[in-house]
Amino acid sequence: MNLTMIVVLTVLLSVTALLALVRIVRGPSLLDRLVATELLLATMIAAVGAEAAVHRQTTTLPVLVVLSLLAFLGSVALVRFAVGEES
Repeated sequence: MNLTMIVVLTVLLSVTALLALVRIVRGPSLLDRLVATELLLATMIAAVGAEAAVHRQTTTLPVLVVLSLLAFLGSVALVRFAVGEES
């Protein structure tokens, strides 16, 4: 992979993670924080996947699976909590 492409990818993923963290901190609602958390987890999954592609290794596949499961279970739990809070 070209070094320029790696730098651009790193910058884009870093900016995405930073903006998601800002939204998590600033809110203003629980739903905004939930969406930002999902975005941050998706960014982490993309970063691990990009690292695996750059170094051409498959040893990070279990990490990707665990992060995906964590994102799914976390979003389901938070949505159930948010729906229970509205009732």
